[in-house]
Amino acid sequence: MSVFVRFVTPKELSDKAYSLAEIARDGGKIKKGTNEVTKAAERGEAAIIIMATDVAPPEILAHMPALCDERNIPYVYVPSKAELGNAIGLEKPTASIAIVDVGKGKPLCDEIAKAVRELKK
Repeated sequence: MSVFVRFVTPKELSDKAYSLAEIARDGGKIKKGTNEVTKAAERGEAAIIIMATDVAPPEILAHMPALCDERNIPYVYVPSKAELGNAIGLEKPTASIAIVDVGKGKPLCDEIAKAVRELKK
């Protein structure tokens, strides 16, 4: 059991996050992997960050929520690193992605960000 507190993302919201990743893959810009995602967050480039909850050890992503909050970047958890990797066209799992340019997914990104803000209240 992880000692890190993560808000539970409802399945509907996780599914929307996977869809947003697919849209951004096809017409936006994505950074993948924890190092690239961290850099994108630190630089304030990320529109939204999506992280997998099945990452081991969980410390890999432990710094991301605080960094996202500090930079006012919305973030959401999805259940599967394999499915997250697949959503952006990788054959390998990925622990996290930063969507830098959401492309045609802007309305969906805004909807997810609003839902995340509500969940965190």
